[in-house]
Amino acid sequence: MKIIVLVKHVPDAQFDRHLNGEGYTTDREESILSELDEYALEAALQLAEARGGAKAGNQVIALSMGPSGAVNAVKKSLQMGATEGVHLTDSALAGSDAAATSLALAAAVRHLGAVDLVLTGMASTDGETSLVPAQLAERLGLPQVT
Repeated sequence: MKIIVLVKHVPDAQFDRHLNGEGYTTDREESILSELDEYALEAALQLAEARGGAKAGNQVIALSMGPSGAVNAVKKSLQMGATEGVHLTDSALAGSDAAATSLALAAAVRHLGAVDLVLTGMASTDGETSLVPAQLAERLGLPQVT
């Protein structure tokens, strides 16, 4: 079984947010793996383990899109037990809205080959729009369960 889990680095709620001319901002260096994505990752790990784990050929691939700091979400996912990690980054993706994000992530998922399941957290804790999972499912032609 091949499972891809989308993981995102988000600002740590323990650190201060600062008001700049365009709204609130945080130091992305003080970021963590989204707690909601941790739940999705744990579900993927449990599904893979129930089918014999990595020894039986099951894969759990953590996929993150973002600036250089997003690699920390991938590293944390690997520490939790993901078998592979992919960090999608490009300066052209900076500031992407949900549509552009889902387009880039769909291309990355396709590049990784046939998958059995794609899991996401229910929302990102920094934007809380919940748009990317639905748009990603549509772009991949997959059903979505919420």
